[in-house]
Amino acid sequence: MLPPPKVSTTVLSPAQTLVDGRVPQLYSTARRYTLLIIFCFAQFLDAVNNSALFSAIPSLIVALDITESQSTWIISAFQLTFASFLLISGRLSDVYNPKIAFISGIAGLGVISIGAGFVNDKIILIVLRALSGVVAALTIPSALTLIVNVFTEPSEQDRAIAAFGGCGAIGNVLGLVIGAIFVEYASWRWVFWFVALVAIPIAATCLFLIPPQEPALEGVEPQVAKWKTLDIVGVSILTVALILFIFSITSGSTDGWGSAAVLVPLIVSIFMVVGFFYYETIIPPSKAAVPPMTWFFPNFSVLFGTALLPYFWWTTIFSTYTNLWQGVYLWSVISSAVHMIPIGVMSFSTSFTGPLARRISPKYLIIAGESLMVLATILLALADGPDKYWPYVFPGFVIGSTGTMLTFTHTKYHRIFRTSPPAMAGTVGAIFNGALQLGSAVGIAAVGSITSSVQEKVGTDTYAGQRASFWFLLGIVGLELLAVLVFYRVDAEVPSEARAPEAKADAPGYGNERLHEKLDSKTPGELSVSPV
Repeated sequence: MLPPPKVSTTVLSPAQTLVDGRVPQLYSTARRYTLLIIFCFAQFLDAVNNSALFSAIPSLIVALDITESQSTWIISAFQLTFASFLLISGRLSDVYNPKIAFISGIAGLGVISIGAGFVNDKIILIVLRALSGVVAALTIPSALTLIVNVFTEPSEQDRAIAAFGGCGAIGNVLGLVIGAIFVEYASWRWVFWFVALVAIPIAATCLFLIPPQEPALEGVEPQVAKWKTLDIVGVSILTVALILFIFSITSGSTDGWGSAAVLVPLIVSIFMVVGFFYYETIIPPSKAAVPPMTWFFPNFSVLFGTALLPYFWWTTIFSTYTNLWQGVYLWSVISSAVHMIPIGVMSFSTSFTGPLARRISPKYLIIAGESLMVLATILLALADGPDKYWPYVFPGFVIGSTGTMLTFTHTKYHRIFRTSPPAMAGTVGAIFNGALQLGSAVGIAAVGSITSSVQEKVGTDTYAGQRASFWFLLGIVGLELLAVLVFYRVDAEVPSEARAPEAKADAPGYGNERLHEKLDSKTPGELSVSPV
């Protein structure tokens, strides 16, 4: 007599059933695209919340008695906390769930913005800006995770992610126009209140429209224990290090680069950054904000370096020309913002080039984008007068924005999901968004310091300071271009079609626990990205 068959206790991964060769959708078309519009509004709002203040800074300097160097912190305070807390916001989506993280972030941004509009003290405003960065950081990784969960068909998912990224680019430029309109016809306070008027209704709508989401780490109980899975210590170390680093850079032009006020925070920040990465190696990888093995994913390191570049380029343009046109050329706030529109038009148009990666290696698309950035930066360095807008600045904006968005699109919103396990989309997305904001924060500080240092020697009526900043920017772009040429491996790319059958099974919020259970036991060499 044959023994009865043994019942296997091994839980298999849910297999994805294809319908006519395609991954079936879980939600109706109307619901999917309504949610996409909401997520795009959130991305747009995060960008506007920052870029609109470029138009308002001249008014803020007068209204709150802020010096030009202190005004940098109105932008940097948001970017620094945004970049740092992005590293654990993806983890928050896993531990709790992306719906709660998204709604909490967008609602918190609205509430803080209401308060910021009533502030009359510069210190309180900077603190509120920093808090805005913390809550805004909750929205991006959670929105990305929700997009991946809602759009299960790979090609449609690619288009949705491209639109999501494109709205950020549009928000960066339209924010200048929106801020200019409020400053010109109302008050700088309405820049903040506008954010609140949009954010709070979005949060209320999402309570009912976003489908229920299960936390990826369902076994982490009780609630208090969940916080122990967040890398609060590591993120705090990194945040303080970045604040000290930015402080040293912004103080260099006024206190002198050899002064203790500059060297001490600079040296301490470097040691703290080193300490952060060391700390990440001694805690369980599943709890680390930046798991060490992520640097070993195919092309991850070179793409991370490239991700520092797009917002750096755009922020340099915004800060340089806003101050130059309004402060030196005496253009109106509206006129200055309107002259920036070509950046938004070209950025939005180029954001839909994602499908090109199916025919052309992203390496060559990124190289093409960075080559255009090189050409544009040279043109802008030569634009030494108000009469040079059309022959130099306008083509520089068109060429540069096309190149920057081409680099942005194929570095981030397509390639990060092809070089890392799908279940780590939230974590990897947070790291790359953090790189974007970090590049912007460090960039605006460095460019501002270079411009001020040169202007102290030759005066503010010349273009020498701005030209020096653009030559510095050119060096950074050239370095990134060289890095992609040398270190990007085409043979390590994973075709998107090869990942289609597992798109849902391994999507964030669906089976992530399998990955996190393995992270602590695998070495970087053992954790690889399988094409099938």
